[in-house]
Amino acid sequence: MNLELSEEQAAARRLAEDFVDREIAPHAAAWDRAERVDRGIVKRLGEVGFLGLTVPEEYGGSGGDHLTYALVTEELGRGDSAVRGIVSVSLGLVAKTVAAWGSEEQKRRWLPPLTSGEAIGCFGLTEPGTGSDAGNLTTRAVRDGDSYVVDGSKMFITNGTWADVVLLFARTGDAPGHKGVSAFLVPTDTPGLERREIHGKLGLRGQATAELVLQDVRVPADALLAPEGKGFSVAMSALAKGRMSVAAGCVGIAQAALDAAVGYATEREQFGRTIAHHQLVQELITDIAVDVDAARLLTWRVADLIDRGEPFATEASKAKLFASEAAVRAANSALQVFGGYGYIDEYPVGKLLRDARVMTLYEGTSQIQKLLIGRALTGVSAF
Repeated sequence: MNLELSEEQAAARRLAEDFVDREIAPHAAAWDRAERVDRGIVKRLGEVGFLGLTVPEEYGGSGGDHLTYALVTEELGRGDSAVRGIVSVSLGLVAKTVAAWGSEEQKRRWLPPLTSGEAIGCFGLTEPGTGSDAGNLTTRAVRDGDSYVVDGSKMFITNGTWADVVLLFARTGDAPGHKGVSAFLVPTDTPGLERREIHGKLGLRGQATAELVLQDVRVPADALLAPEGKGFSVAMSALAKGRMSVAAGCVGIAQAALDAAVGYATEREQFGRTIAHHQLVQELITDIAVDVDAARLLTWRVADLIDRGEPFATEASKAKLFASEAAVRAANSALQVFGGYGYIDEYPVGKLLRDARVMTLYEGTSQIQKLLIGRALTGVSAF
């Protein structure tokens, strides 16, 4: 086993580190307070190739392997999870899914703008009444000649108000559960599609999160992504890889917490010396450092499995479960190192904790990850 990065991977990591330190980290606090990331960051992400990672170059992508994608995503998570989410969704859940499941026409139409940053994608799966129970979504698409008419609503959609296209999941048949779900690529300017931005979030405040409401939205039959009735398979394959992206972003949060805690502990003085001399402070920092390394290795394993064409879904659930919970622990411990100063937004650790908390909820809660892992270990396939 060789854990040494290749020259290309190391270069991509340095590029991402420099980009984050220059373009993201200096603005993260202001974006958080304003509840709005500067939309210009999307174009800059596209210019450096971060929105095209793993997508074939013939479709405008920048190629590369999934470990490179994980390395870049980690750095983005270190800088600002709100920006990391833009990439994880538009590239990780939408563009990669179009590359894997789309027709040649769909790939030619959507991948070049998505990978360049000219367009943004969002993933329309979660509904007001169905989050973890995605197989029982109620948004319905009824065939009408050479079109489908879609009615329903989606909730907590990352990039929702910014997106140019939504990868939308809707029920197209009478089959129960996941068997009746199909996937569509729907331009967000389609008549009848309304977007309502969600404010007042605990974390990821700079991210454009929205509710989508669809009333008599007519989409052509060629907007169908994969055969009718295969939508649940499309969604689950996207989320399996997406969990690696979330895990990598959580490693970035934990690394940012570690950097902040070490920096503060080696400068802050109490009782005549820096607090880094106090053993209980060292314990807090040590716990963060171990979690960072463990989460990073679990995430790298998933990337390696994907790149080698091996099964990876269970390992992705393990990485997402551990890394998201570790990010919460890391941010919480860093806040403890900062003491009262950690509780005000002049310092970064409060934001890290708020951003980390949602990681245990979306793209499959921690409880759902445990369920998936338990099923895989025991062979049990149903509730």
